[in-house]
Amino acid sequence: MSTIKLEIVTPQGVIYDGDVKVATLCGKDGEFGVLPGHASLVSLLDAGLISATTDDNKEIVVAINGGYAKVSEDKISCIVDGAVVVTDEEGELTESLKKAKELLKSAQSSDTAIAAAVSKIESIKK
Repeated sequence: MSTIKLEIVTPQGVIYDGDVKVATLCGKDGEFGVLPGHASLVSLLDAGLISATTDDNKEIVVAINGGYAKVSEDKISCIVDGAVVVTDEEGELTESLKKAKELLKSAQSSDTAIAAAVSKIESIKK
């Protein structure tokens, strides 16, 4: 199966850089999915979650507090103000969830978008 490169960058550095089969981004007008070969676009990102599935079927979830995404046929570049990786790779899920909730609640975004993202984060813990 083909993949698309996903890059999530904050002012502090690269949060994620790798190949994924599919990514879901939190656009200003709602969530949208991106597959390899997607039409080129630029979108504002709202506070929420970026999720992706890697080639080996691992789920990557990153909470962001806004930014923008540039999508081309073979790459997704997300430039965001702040981000926290939520998925549990090293047994630090509880701390990551706490940081992600704090990041989302500090975002200057709609209460509905923040509530939806926090709800998704809380469901990860279950």
